[in-house]
Amino acid sequence: MDNPIIKLSGLTKNYGAFQAVKGLNLEIGKGEIFGLLGPNGAGKTTTILMMMGLTEPTSGMAQVCGVNATTHPIMVKQKVGYMPDSVGFYDNMTAMENLMYIGELNGIPRNEIQSRALATLETVGLTGKAVDKKTRAYSRGMKQRLGLAEVLIKEPEVVVLDEPTLGIDPSGVKEFLSLISSLSRERGLTVLLSSHHLYQVQQVCDRVGIFVKGELLGEGSIHALSHKLFAQEGHGVKITLAENLEKPWKHKEDMLNLPHVQGVTLKGNVLEMVSAADVTPDAVRFMVEKGYAVTGVHKREYGLEDIYQMYFDHQKIEDKLP
Repeated sequence: MDNPIIKLSGLTKNYGAFQAVKGLNLEIGKGEIFGLLGPNGAGKTTTILMMMGLTEPTSGMAQVCGVNATTHPIMVKQKVGYMPDSVGFYDNMTAMENLMYIGELNGIPRNEIQSRALATLETVGLTGKAVDKKTRAYSRGMKQRLGLAEVLIKEPEVVVLDEPTLGIDPSGVKEFLSLISSLSRERGLTVLLSSHHLYQVQQVCDRVGIFVKGELLGEGSIHALSHKLFAQEGHGVKITLAENLEKPWKHKEDMLNLPHVQGVTLKGNVLEMVSAADVTPDAVRFMVEKGYAVTGVHKREYGLEDIYQMYFDHQKIEDKLP
């Protein structure tokens, strides 16, 4: 990757004999939403703390926006907005007061703070009465939005979100992820999202990294990871017809002779195929030419849950080896 905005090289963190992060190599490009996915205790937060210059690596290096996070942590903090898994505010202050205070701490000129704070609150969907409401009366979802506002008010190049949807109801999660996605597109923000919620990561991320026991077991787009892990299982497609197929089916051998087709199974009005390549258009055309009414086509696809489980199962097998 040319000029990655985040570059982790051999990043390692030991706590005594325990190795929390093991030789992590990762590059993330500008404007990308990258999901760091793994169970609790996998080393995700430790990785983020090293990236932010909040803890020193045992070995290796974290570069963010071209800056070494260990030797120049202040410069990194000026370019990166970080929202931890548990955000806190001054409960006796309003959202506006909290945000203006954060703005002052980040060196925003006094004559700009109020207008920028109002604009940022509007960006994250906190408007009207919510602006002047004491944060002790805020719901978890509202607090997450205010936490995002605190990140955005400094106008960072990179946003790091550690378990940002923890404790939010499903509708709030959907809205929050949609907000992250639109902000990344509109502002060219690079987003690193750490989570153990597979479905949420799949919804919003361009690429994901599978992180287990301090190791990055695989990274890439969901499509690329799926192809890498499940290519040997072939392509699968189900074709649903308006009528049941007669048995024995007179066209089965003809379909088996189509290029790349490896197997054909009949179940009532459903025909299932396995092939070495995607032959869905050819198979549908074949059925139509033979006079069958096709009412549905479903290609087998592997989601992030399948990918994660495959990596996790491999890891458990390796742990048992002598």
